[in-house]
Amino acid sequence: MKLRRITAVLGAAVLGATLSSCGLTVNQAVPYDIQPGTIQPIPSLQGLKVTVGSKDFTENIILAYMAEMALTAAGADVVDLSDIKGSNSSRQALLSGQTDVTWEYTGTGWINYQGNELPVPGGEKAQYDATAKADEEKFGVTWLNYSPLNDQYAFAVTEAYGAQNNLKTTSDLAAFIKQKPDQAVFCLETEFTSRQDGFPAAVKAYGFQNPKIENFGIGTIYSAVAGGTCPVGEVFTTDGRISGLNLRVLEDDKKAFPQYNAVATLRTDFIKAHPDLRGPLEKISAAIDNEQMVQLCKQVDVDGQDAGKVAHDWMVKKGFVK
Repeated sequence: MKLRRITAVLGAAVLGATLSSCGLTVNQAVPYDIQPGTIQPIPSLQGLKVTVGSKDFTENIILAYMAEMALTAAGADVVDLSDIKGSNSSRQALLSGQTDVTWEYTGTGWINYQGNELPVPGGEKAQYDATAKADEEKFGVTWLNYSPLNDQYAFAVTEAYGAQNNLKTTSDLAAFIKQKPDQAVFCLETEFTSRQDGFPAAVKAYGFQNPKIENFGIGTIYSAVAGGTCPVGEVFTTDGRISGLNLRVLEDDKKAFPQYNAVATLRTDFIKAHPDLRGPLEKISAAIDNEQMVQLCKQVDVDGQDAGKVAHDWMVKKGFVK
């Protein structure tokens, strides 16, 4: 079987100019030769150019690499456009045709892209169904099968701080800082500070009074909380640094934050033209969950491994590629 390599070489200068004008950068190739495993070559995908994008945080980058390797094994010519800065930029890259595949989250689609203020009641499936239906109708974006991976927002404190102040839920935190307002200092990422499914949703649900916000890059919040810069920080519930830095995640007991199941999304016209893209991508969706992703992110963010290597090792372990 001929080995295939994920490429970052652009086939047309015009695409390169378009990408540059929007501030997007085609990344270096993922340095792995991919041989098919249980994901076998699909005749209709041979030579099809597919550009895979991602947002700029570890989990989404890992998912992008997994998608790239799956589609390469299936025979596509894959271009890596991972690590796009910000959700809105990633979304616009998909809508404009600069990327063809990106992993999105149901809550983000429902709140940020479709303009709803409140989560859909009824749990993960209800949130997914509503998001997928609306996105296809309004924006021509198709959501493939959703994953058990549900990367929700939460607040975290150090284990020591949580134990000392008996903090288990976000309601506990709200009651505590009402008594001790000097402790209402939150390490937050800039986007989370303003997005309606982020900090404003938490303030509305829990009634935080006069919180002081310290803005950090998402990657530095965990160490800032662990080091005592802020008593409370925004986290993703699947982030490996939670266990690596001995942080305590507070339960979102009032369900301020929506469900955020991960889903591969594509423009509807693109997936209709190439329906066989669905199979390789949905194999990943069915196989990944929170417990696995915590460990994968830990390997990158705590142990210092390369995200591409971590994704490749997982794909090989699952038998999807060789």
